[in-house]
Amino acid sequence: MYFLGFNWNPDDILFSIGFIQIKYYNLSWILAFVLGWYIMKRFFINENKSLDKLDSLFVYGVVSIMLGARLGHVIFYQSELFTEDPLSILLPIKTVPEFQFTGFTGLASHGAAIAGVFGLYLFSRKFKDISLLWILDRVVITCSIGGAFVRLGNFFNSEINGKIVEESFPLATRFIRDSDDMPVYKALQITGEKTADAAYHALEHSPQYASILENIPFRHPVQLYEAIGYIIVFLIMYFWMYWRSELKKKEGFLFGFWLVAMWGPIRFMLEYFKKSQGGFEETWGTFTTGQWLSIPFVLLGLYLMFRPDPVKK
Repeated sequence: MYFLGFNWNPDDILFSIGFIQIKYYNLSWILAFVLGWYIMKRFFINENKSLDKLDSLFVYGVVSIMLGARLGHVIFYQSELFTEDPLSILLPIKTVPEFQFTGFTGLASHGAAIAGVFGLYLFSRKFKDISLLWILDRVVITCSIGGAFVRLGNFFNSEINGKIVEESFPLATRFIRDSDDMPVYKALQITGEKTADAAYHALEHSPQYASILENIPFRHPVQLYEAIGYIIVFLIMYFWMYWRSELKKKEGFLFGFWLVAMWGPIRFMLEYFKKSQGGFEETWGTFTTGQWLSIPFVLLGLYLMFRPDPVKK
């Protein structure tokens, strides 16, 4: 079977309770944390660590990663929110041009990584038998599979889409809800509907639908490319590097490998297939914002992998 040139227009809302909406994107984050907790529990049991510490780790991890992901997005990609809509920075709402419950959207993986390391540093200071590098070596394994879930959530949201590609390209996807190709205001004008979800679904029954599709290009489903890459990293790290090799005994090596693999061949290279996400790339040039932010991570990862073993006294 060939998946060539298909249209993608799913409802991104799983269910609603009043004005509160639970979206597939939110569910993907929940699944990422739940699976991460389960995997870390196996590590703690295998290495005779107290499970009481795992509960504390979960709190530090969730708070730091979510806070960092949101602040990272705002700082790196949408800094105008500091002056235009500050309440939307940390709350699942927007107030401009009108109040709307949005759920937790606009999250940056670079910000999550930076804040996550800081949160784990605070956690490691509480326990003498758990060093920062020891916990990072194991947490990043969970981050690999968690990142795959998050990118699937992005795919359901039709966000972080790729560049235009020919219809004959395998997995070429026409994102009906792409904000550049079919922005909300345009969908509302065509259908006369009052909400974005209703408008995008109504497009499929519009007499103009065929001509509308002709003006929406096919794009790389780069979210799926990233998700597949993250799954591969997880499989390598979990089933081989942790359980079948001695690499976990060199503190920092697994963390370093994760930095290189995630931010090098996956994130850095796939940025060439993404449409621009904004940020400071126009000011700095040469690379995208995501690529500039990935370079320090890769360099740090290489250092951790190939640094000399510290001399033990």
